[in-house]
Amino acid sequence: MHKHVEWDDPGSASVLRYYADHPQDYPEPHVGSIISARLRGFTVRVRVDARVEDTSIGEVMALIAADNGRRKQSVGDLQLGDIVRLPDDYRAMEPRHPEADDDERD
Repeated sequence: MHKHVEWDDPGSASVLRYYADHPQDYPEPHVGSIISARLRGFTVRVRVDARVEDTSIGEVMALIAADNGRRKQSVGDLQLGDIVRLPDDYRAMEPRHPEADDDERD
């Protein structure tokens, strides 16, 4: 069973918006892809385990603070390892930020 998540609107970081002018270049997720979305000021990376229509289903692999790149184990009730559904229209480009040391975990 997957955990229900109310994803943040990706706004100008929307993957679909980015590829709107070049749909032939749009990288549709496939099993094994790592895709991203936004949640409460964090970037959430999800590994795609299945696709149903325009939605990816997969495991949360990383929770990264968008402002400084620090990684967390959880954000609210979402934790690493949770299975989530991520519709394509909520996919977001990852922000540029200084890379935090991978060993820094809160």
